[in-house]
Amino acid sequence: MFRRFRNLLNCLKSVSTQQNALDQYVTSQPTPQNILDIFKGEWTSKLPGHLANLSAGSIPLFDDHRIEWCIEQVGGIEGKTVLELGPLEAGHTYMLERFGASSILSIEANSHSYLKCLIIKELLGLKRARFLLGDFVEFLHNNREKFDVCVAFGVLYHMINPIELIALIAKATDHVCLWTHYYDHEIISKDPGMSRIFSNRKSSEYAGFKHKLYHRVYDKKSLSFRSFCGGAKPFSYWLSREDIINSLKYFGLTEIEIGFDEPNCQDGPGFSLVAFRK
Repeated sequence: MFRRFRNLLNCLKSVSTQQNALDQYVTSQPTPQNILDIFKGEWTSKLPGHLANLSAGSIPLFDDHRIEWCIEQVGGIEGKTVLELGPLEAGHTYMLERFGASSILSIEANSHSYLKCLIIKELLGLKRARFLLGDFVEFLHNNREKFDVCVAFGVLYHMINPIELIALIAKATDHVCLWTHYYDHEIISKDPGMSRIFSNRKSSEYAGFKHKLYHRVYDKKSLSFRSFCGGAKPFSYWLSREDIINSLKYFGLTEIEIGFDEPNCQDGPGFSLVAFRK
């Protein structure tokens, strides 16, 4: 009796496994939407051109005026090599290739985001972009290559040691395009939703640069989303606007242009900048 019961359980388990495996098959005609639906409900970006009507995200990262502004500030990127940190869904990668970059090396730590970048590469036929899966801080520690431009949008405020990232970027390039949130006590303390996610601050030093770090925690709800695109830890450290600018200068990127300064941005004060080595 027990043996027959065990065999029945094994049989049911086998059928369940087969059903799960069969769920992975797409039986309709091949379409771009089928590919996007591999990550259905996880997309952030609205796709460009002939793909715009497909069901994906809503944020226009494939037509981002901040990227256009940065490209203007560095005198264009045609024929230049670009290092991109945290490409998310390759929206900015697409723009960098469209504006003529000779090569784009994009490094993404989130495995779902990495796979979405490969999907976009296929759908939009990107030819000069290469995507790597892994930690870009670890990459920069071992990197010996010099890039004409580094693009680091939406990554600095997800770091555990943001000044380390700035120092490493400064070694890899003479031009950095940056967009980030920053900590402003006066603004954040007036917003209950923002202030509750910051627990404390601490003094820190990296390579001789002294600064303040502001501890920010991700709430459990955000971490439960499959579309979560924050850092690899349940917390990060933000920098003040002043420390961001001063650290870039400290590590040699002394010429700074600022744009899209939004102190009242919904998810915290943020701004774009381009920093050059003189």
